[in-house]
This record gives sequence, structure tokens and C-alpha cells, in this order.
Amino acid sequence: MFKKTLPFITLASALTIAGCVTPGGGLISTGNNATAASGAAGGASSVNANSSLERCDAPLGTIAVDDGRGKEWFASFGQATQVTTIEPLIRLAVQQSNCFVITSIGNNRTESRLSEITDKQRNSGEFRAGSNQHAGQRVAADYYLEPAIIIGNESVGGLAAGMGGLMSGFAGAVAGSLQSKQSVVTMTMFDIRSGVQLSISEGNATATNFGAALGALTGSAAGGMGGFSRTPEGKATVAAFMDAYNNMVISLRNYKAQEVQGGLGRGGQLKVGN
Repeated sequence: MFKKTLPFITLASALTIAGCVTPGGGLISTGNNATAASGAAGGASSVNANSSLERCDAPLGTIAVDDGRGKEWFASFGQATQVTTIEPLIRLAVQQSNCFVITSIGNNRTESRLSEITDKQRNSGEFRAGSNQHAGQRVAADYYLEPAIIIGNESVGGLAAGMGGLMSGFAGAVAGSLQSKQSVVTMTMFDIRSGVQLSISEGNATATNFGAALGALTGSAAGGMGGFSRTPEGKATVAAFMDAYNNMVISLRNYKAQEVQGGLGRGGQLKVGN
């Protein structure tokens, strides 16, 4: 009885492992949350934020967050993970941290739509007097935050050797094809007025997911699990961005401007001979 039951106990353990996401800073259990970013934010208040998110006592300025859609990595990343966008989750974490006030600039689609609404309300003549739609109300961004995926869901090893050998048949096929995927990302922050890079950070996370095991399933079972096979990879990428943002906040809390004798952009100290 025990010998017959062991493969299924091990398989159940494997399925549990498949839901885990491990960022560079330590284990994050997503639990009932879809990703490592959770809860809500309203002004300086946050609700149900991830307990590992770094925070600031007061905002450091206003910031524009790039939506990533124009980047070379975005299309292949979305196709592999079924993740349609990463920007809203980054915005959520940034606002919950209270380190920056976020502007619409950076998301071209949102900025275009807001500009269209503003123009209509200001110039159509169809809105009530006193609606307070006049020039000079938009808030400028001080900083620009650019997320980038460096390694997207790269396979860093499987569990076949450790688990597949304990099983046979269907159970062995499933456990033998569990894979650990790694996401490595960066975040870069620029001062908009000067164009100077102020901070850059790296974040990484791994997720264990189903690979070729889905080939052992047919019909509705395979169809129902197809999305699950990609979801942990997307979760790992979000967790990697949370890791990168945490690292950036820690460095910014200890920020010290780089100084060049004579002033920035005025020749520098590395002189060129005649």
C-alpha cells in the first residue's frame, strides 16, 4: 500500500512546489494573490501591500513609469507568459511604497487619452462654467523609471532526476518535467531635467512550473492546465521586479549625488592629450 501511495504523495508535493515563487531577496508566498504585488493604494495610504515591500517616510519626487510596450523584449515575453502588461503592478508597488508620486506620463496610451479628454473639456464649450479646465494644472515628472527584462523565464534546471526516478507512468512524466525558470530584470531611474542616471538595480526570481508534463494530458484536462503552465513564469517576473524595486529603494534611502569637480558635463577629469 505504501509503495503504491508514495508516487502520488510525491506528485502532490510536486504540484505544491509548482506554485512557489522565490525572488532574490527571499521566499515570497503568493498564497491567494495572483502576483507578488498585492492590495491597493490610495494617495499615501496602502491596503494589503506585500509585507516585504520597502517603504519611504515621504515621497522623493514625482515619477514617470515606462509602460514597456515599445521595448524589444515585450512581445516575446507576453507570448511566453500570457502576461499582457507589467506596468500597473509596478505602479501599484511604487505608490504603496510612498517613495514617489506617479504621473500619467510614461504610459503613452494613458497620456494620450488624458490629453484628449482635457482638450475636449477645455475647448468644446459643452462643459459647465467653473469646471476649472485651464492650462498649467498638469504635474511634471521629476524622474523617469525604465523597467527591462534581461532574462525572461530561462530554464535553470529540472526536478526530473530527483523526483521522476521515484515514479512511473503518468506520475513520473509529470514530476519529471517540472522545471525551474528564472527571470532577471533591471530598473533604471533617470533625472528628467538633466538626463543623468540616478539609480539602477537588478532583481531576480525563480518559479517552478509544468513543462512537457502537459503532453501527458489530453482533452479538457490539458486545456484547463495550459494557462497554469505559463502563470508561474509571469509571477516570477513580477516578483523579480519587486526585488529590483526593493533594492532601488534601499539604495535611494542612502542616496548621495555623484559630484564631478568643475561641474557635470563640462569636460570631466579624464583629459585627452594633444
